[in-house]
Formats: sequence, structure tokens, C-alpha cells
Amino acid sequence: MRGLIQRVQHASVEIAGNTTGKIDNGLLLLLGIEKTDDPAKANKLLQKVLKYRIFNDSDGKMNLGLNDTGGGLLIVSQFTLVADTQKGLRPGFSAGASSEAGEALYNYFVAQARQCHSVVATGQFGANMRVSLLNDGPVTFMLSV
Repeated sequence: MRGLIQRVQHASVEIAGNTTGKIDNGLLLLLGIEKTDDPAKANKLLQKVLKYRIFNDSDGKMNLGLNDTGGGLLIVSQFTLVADTQKGLRPGFSAGASSEAGEALYNYFVAQARQCHSVVATGQFGANMRVSLLNDGPVTFMLSV
């Protein structure tokens, strides 16, 4: 399971002209799910996302996590994060979870996030989405478990 997190001043996701999720200050999480992923890995990644210290404290040092700031979390599924790009000029997607398994684990991840954090918004699994954001920093990290 891979998560690309970006510290944002605001972010939103739009599907067919309709905004399905938006946050102000917080994290945009692009979530990639692999065949070998399970709820235990999802829980581990979620805790990492919520506690990863990338927000500034009063001294301007990155010492605070999302849970500390109370910022929003926008979760967007993105299967291309698990692509194999080692060979050739076309990405391979054989490591990615099947659509059914990926959607089930994505929904599990979102449900767990909503139990652990107060401001959670989402895109829609498998949809063609338009994601807008204002990256703060820019601060972007790839997390994996």
C-alpha cells in the first residue's frame, strides 16, 4: 500500500462537474492499493498518515502531525501509484489490486479514517476525477507499508 501525501492549504476533487470532497488546511492523500495489501497494512498506513510530522510547530519546525493540527484529510484512490516503472516506456499494473479488492480496501481505509479523524473527505474509487490543490511548502512525501 502506498500513499502520496501532500500538505495543502486546500484541496478538492470533482467528478463530472460535481465536487465530491474538499478540505481546507490539511493533507491530500493519493492512495494506491496492491494485491498483497490487507486491513492490517491499511491500518498501519492510516496511522502513519495521521501522525506523520510534516506540519510546523510554533518554532517553524516540522514536528506536528495531522492529528495534532485538526486539519482535513482528502483521500483519493490512485492505482497508478503502484505501477511498475522499472522497465520500458509503459507502466505495468500487475502488482495492483483487482478492482473489487481495491475498492473494498479503499472503503475500509476511508471508514477507519472517519473513526480516527474528524475531517475526512473523499473522491470516488475508480472514477475519472479532477483533483485541485494548493500545495503548502511544497511538502510531499511517499509513504509505504
